[in-house]
Amino acid sequence: MRLTSVTHLRLPYGTLLGYDVTVGRRGDPVPVSFDQRRHVDRGDRPGSWMAITCRLPAVDLDALAEAWLAVLRRHGTLRTVFSPGPAGPRLHEVDLRPGRWVTHPIAPGQAVDDAVRRMLDERCTPYAAPSHRLCVILTADRPTLVVAADHAHVDMWSLLVILRDLVQGLGGTLPAGTVRPFAEHTAALADLEPAPDQVRQRWAEILAAGGDVMPRFPLPLGELAPAPPERVEVRDVLGVDDCALFERRARASGVSTLALVTSVMTRTTRELAHAPLRAVFPVHSRYDDRWHGSVGWFITNAVIDAGDPDPRACADAVREAVRLGSWPLDDVLAPWGGMPEAPGMFAISWLDLRRLPVRIDHAGLEAQYVSSAGDADGVMVWFILDEAGLHLRCRYPDTDEARENVGAWLDRVVDGVRASAHPAGADVVLAGGRLVVDRASRADVAAVVALLSGAGDAADPDDPDDPDDPDLAPYEEAFDALDRDPGRFLAVARAGDGRVVATVQLTILPGPVLRGTTRLQVEGLRVAVGWRRRGVGSALLEWAHEHGRARGAVLARAGDTAGDGPHPFLARFGYQPDRAGYTRPL
Repeated sequence: MRLTSVTHLRLPYGTLLGYDVTVGRRGDPVPVSFDQRRHVDRGDRPGSWMAITCRLPAVDLDALAEAWLAVLRRHGTLRTVFSPGPAGPRLHEVDLRPGRWVTHPIAPGQAVDDAVRRMLDERCTPYAAPSHRLCVILTADRPTLVVAADHAHVDMWSLLVILRDLVQGLGGTLPAGTVRPFAEHTAALADLEPAPDQVRQRWAEILAAGGDVMPRFPLPLGELAPAPPERVEVRDVLGVDDCALFERRARASGVSTLALVTSVMTRTTRELAHAPLRAVFPVHSRYDDRWHGSVGWFITNAVIDAGDPDPRACADAVREAVRLGSWPLDDVLAPWGGMPEAPGMFAISWLDLRRLPVRIDHAGLEAQYVSSAGDADGVMVWFILDEAGLHLRCRYPDTDEARENVGAWLDRVVDGVRASAHPAGADVVLAGGRLVVDRASRADVAAVVALLSGAGDAADPDDPDDPDDPDLAPYEEAFDALDRDPGRFLAVARAGDGRVVATVQLTILPGPVLRGTTRLQVEGLRVAVGWRRRGVGSALLEWAHEHGRARGAVLARAGDTAGDGPHPFLARFGYQPDRAGYTRPL
């Protein structure tokens, strides 16, 4: 699911409606978290919200309003509002009742995105009552839904929960009752034991290294007072297959994907700034499953300090950051009077949607995370992993220095991550030789065709792939179509001199058959004559299985025709004949 900014958003033209709930009396006070207080203390301002958008089938507005009210009843934090107090912001429960749909005019020449931004900047501020809004854009095609809230009440995980529950409410499948409110989590966090001395000492060391403030971007950003307008960059770093290759590289190094990305960022920071990677490192505080379906700001800030780009050292740095963020920050940061922020603060956030217990059909819904827009005096980098790959969004001050330095840092990080997915050395070793498995390029088509046709060996007389046929055009056209399809992957194994010595075509097949089982189809496994009987085919098939697992496949199928008995090679890997070929579980 893409992360974008309201300044990058492109919404369809139509009628813009917002649902105004009726706000009743304020009730009992509830506790305010450390991060809520820090955020709300800055006062009402535009650009403090975050949102999620999606496209729905045709929907009845009354049904949509009722589903939204059910979501509000379910989640306590959406029924709380802030007000100023002498000792800081206060938070109270509030009664929210049915309201009405309001049409928001779109001025001549005004983009729908701009109209939505202006509405949310006005309605979703820290002290608004309530500080969230449901909007819908009605078009001749499918309506577009926008759900936004001030950051004090939601995080990215929470927006998934809200959208999931709203869709379930429209479908009549939203479970009855409420879930644990965020205020309960705030109280539970306050009751934790104080942080041990070694945690306090480590915080003090990292902050002292940056002048007793939170870590700052290590390269010049220009004049930051007053805060310049922001610049937002959105980049697709890895596609789904390259992401699987990158994850395989991480596993081979004995680390997580996050640790390997951290390794790339650490090396980049060393090369460009001659400094360690130090950054604010948000970590979620949903430390047990009772909070998984709740809405709130379940994020706390840690700090990461990575000086050694070795992946295992970076894995240690990530683990330390999570540990540093696992204690109440009110207590940890008391010696600094709270979080010691300064212009230039540098933060790195990571979210793997594939591993969250909350799932939505983000592809079918065309869902997007949307950030607000405003001024920026620091650098914030978000990484998000989903079924489509690895994506990045960066927000930084729009100054000449920041454009040059942050841009160079991002370029180097993206290039480094991509290079790690496609190593030049023997990252994947087959049969003890210097073989690297990689995605085939168009320049590899001739070599792949030669392997498929058995060139250099006894060719199949019925094989239409004639090695003596010089016309590669149909093969190149087929390759182009295959390369555009995210479900297909033509793999090649290269020797140390770059020659293609083996190939296999893999296809990921999701679908309703076999009770929704995602399958891996393995076809065209071929090994060059001089590399046979050295275990290359076996190793390449095992590699294919790992790739399928990384793409979510739980069953592998090999062969294009029904099996009529055991296949000697495939049987060694547990394949059994069936009506469609040979299959085995992954």
